[in-house]
Amino acid sequence: MGKGLFLTKIYTYCLFDHEDTFHGVYSSLKAVHRDALKICNRGTAPIIMIYKNVKETPTLTALRNALKGEIDVQIRYKSGPRTAKIIKTKLKE
Repeated sequence: MGKGLFLTKIYTYCLFDHEDTFHGVYSSLKAVHRDALKICNRGTAPIIMIYKNVKETPTLTALRNALKGEIDVQIRYKSGPRTAKIIKTKLKE
């Protein structure tokens, strides 16, 4: 019993579409980004990422930077009427 407990930070990403339909829980930022793009990529309108009133091109790096140090926050990808919502949460013990 001499060893201490090691608590790891495990983040999860929940994905919803424009109708707030739940698409899944992800542990991989790359996978949730890919699927959010798939939800929005229908039509000819460009996809934008919206976070704290900032709009930018949705790249994996931009998503990673927007979520860095944040918990219980949401980011939207939007293309015309299609939107995808990513919510970052932390597993609690």
